[in-house]
Amino acid sequence: MMGGVRMPPNPQAAMMRRPKPEDAANHITVSDPVQHSEGVNKYTSYRVDVRPQNSDLTSTQTFSAVLRRYSDFLWLYEKLQTERAGAIVPPLPEKNPVGRFNPAFVEIRRRELERFLRRAVVHPELQDCASLDVFLRADDMTFQAAKNSKGDSVVTMQQSGIMGMANSMMGTPHTRTSNSMMMPSSSQSSPNKKDGFKRWFAETKTSISGDLVKSPDDELFDEVQRYVHGLDQQMKNVSTQASGLVRKGKEMANGLFEFGLAFNLLGQSEADALGDALCQLGETADRLSVLSAEHSDQEAAQFEDPLVDMIKMIHAVKLALHKRHEKRLTYSTCLQEVESKNMQLSKMRAQIGMEAKAYALEMSLRRAQENAENARDNFATVSQRVLREVDRFKRETAEDMRLTVLEYIRMQVEYNKRMEQIWAALIPQLERVQLDPNANVVNASPAGPQIHSQPVVNSSVSNPQQAHMQTMAPTATIPNNPFLSQNNNRGVLPQPQQTIENHQDPATLSVQYREAQPRSGF
Repeated sequence: MMGGVRMPPNPQAAMMRRPKPEDAANHITVSDPVQHSEGVNKYTSYRVDVRPQNSDLTSTQTFSAVLRRYSDFLWLYEKLQTERAGAIVPPLPEKNPVGRFNPAFVEIRRRELERFLRRAVVHPELQDCASLDVFLRADDMTFQAAKNSKGDSVVTMQQSGIMGMANSMMGTPHTRTSNSMMMPSSSQSSPNKKDGFKRWFAETKTSISGDLVKSPDDELFDEVQRYVHGLDQQMKNVSTQASGLVRKGKEMANGLFEFGLAFNLLGQSEADALGDALCQLGETADRLSVLSAEHSDQEAAQFEDPLVDMIKMIHAVKLALHKRHEKRLTYSTCLQEVESKNMQLSKMRAQIGMEAKAYALEMSLRRAQENAENARDNFATVSQRVLREVDRFKRETAEDMRLTVLEYIRMQVEYNKRMEQIWAALIPQLERVQLDPNANVVNASPAGPQIHSQPVVNSSVSNPQQAHMQTMAPTATIPNNPFLSQNNNRGVLPQPQQTIENHQDPATLSVQYREAQPRSGF
């Protein structure tokens, strides 16, 4: 590990990633990000491939291949929210105005966009949406027409442009789609802005007054909202703590690297077995720093990121509940409009000579009643969809949370086992290093320094007992001892100067020491 550099994730851990529900749509891929410049406008396009299911990804047989940019994905996300109101639409990657052309950021966004598409394709409420089909298979002209259209004209795009493009790709002759089929007519354009403003004002008034229609499921939805709100708060707290653990793991990896470097330098200053053992400690710490860096990357990918994704899914549940509230508000506004027109019609019929206006008001009342019936049906449909989605969300989130925590625990057990093995391998090396009372290394290892003992025989000694006494007095040789004097740098301990002479009595020894010379002046 280099100091402060994040190591790449463990490839074995990536291969052992548990399967996800979106893996069933692996025939849909997002690849080949390319940057484009149009004047001051700069963006990145992605290739979206839809291959036949259960086919090899390396196969050249391709059903469709289109280019889409991030704004196109955003269009699809908003259309899914409108077309299937109340469904839990998978989250999109967030916008990032700074560094959005960085290669690492582009790759992360590519993976998240691919996951978004795969989740939408396997979603039970979204997989048959017309906007999703148009996004995946429409050519550039058809897709741009769909983006510029309003209302239900996307279905027309799907039936005309998509089928013609599919026949073209499969080699079936077809008739070119006319512009009148591809482009929305003037009658299919956006609704009158004045009517839209009136409806918005009426819904706002109803929302402020709080006079909303009652539903038998109101208590159930209140309970769902409390559950989602509490889950959101707890998951944010858990995610914050998990991010702190990942950050501390990275700091631990950097600390072990510095720790190992310090012991390597210390070991190099000792030219004995202890120095070698200290260098081994430094190398062990360096190995542990690499292991800790890989472990922190695994924690980020397999524990921190799934928790963040769960928080995004909780936000998607809140959006689904908000869509139901919007439908409820629309239905309540329509009912108030019907009641208001009924009162106006009653007053109009009581007046003489107002038959024509009364007839026009009666027609307006019928339209208001039809709108109220449609709003009631939409409200009921969205309410049932939200209940199904919340039930599915609870099941999938509980299972996903269980597997995430279980995988995290197994990852910690494996990491601590590897740490223990590396540390345990270092203990015998340090145990072989022994020190004498003078802090000198002795009996360290076969290759380490040893204490040599050899007899010293003085040829001038003729007495056998003297020779035996000199033989019993060994001379200790200790290499690299810093406490020896400079005059005795070979390691031989200094002996007092003495002269042994032979006497007539063999049992006595005469030891003569050198006399000090008298000083002058006394």
